[in-house]
Amino acid sequence: MSSGSVHDILIRPVISEKSVAQTERNNYTFQVSRESNKLQIRAAVEAEFKVTVIGVRVMSVKPKQKRRGRKTMGTVPGWRKAVVTIAAGQKIELFEAV
Repeated sequence: MSSGSVHDILIRPVISEKSVAQTERNNYTFQVSRESNKLQIRAAVEAEFKVTVIGVRVMSVKPKQKRRGRKTMGTVPGWRKAVVTIAAGQKIELFEAV
């Protein structure tokens, strides 16, 4: 992925019990595209939410087997997530509504 737009890099915020608890420590979790790197994620978050990013941690969530009916098995596809740490005193309003 060359530069890509912000919407191509940041797919959606991850809203879970753990990620919402992390917002108290200025850590915000996003699902990101598989081809993006830390520099592109940092630039996308800074451009989209007008905050200062201190650090980016990226990890891949492995695909999981799920049962579809009685005998058939399906697979939930894997995805990539990024935990972004922003400067103290700043907030991303998207997560505050939860």
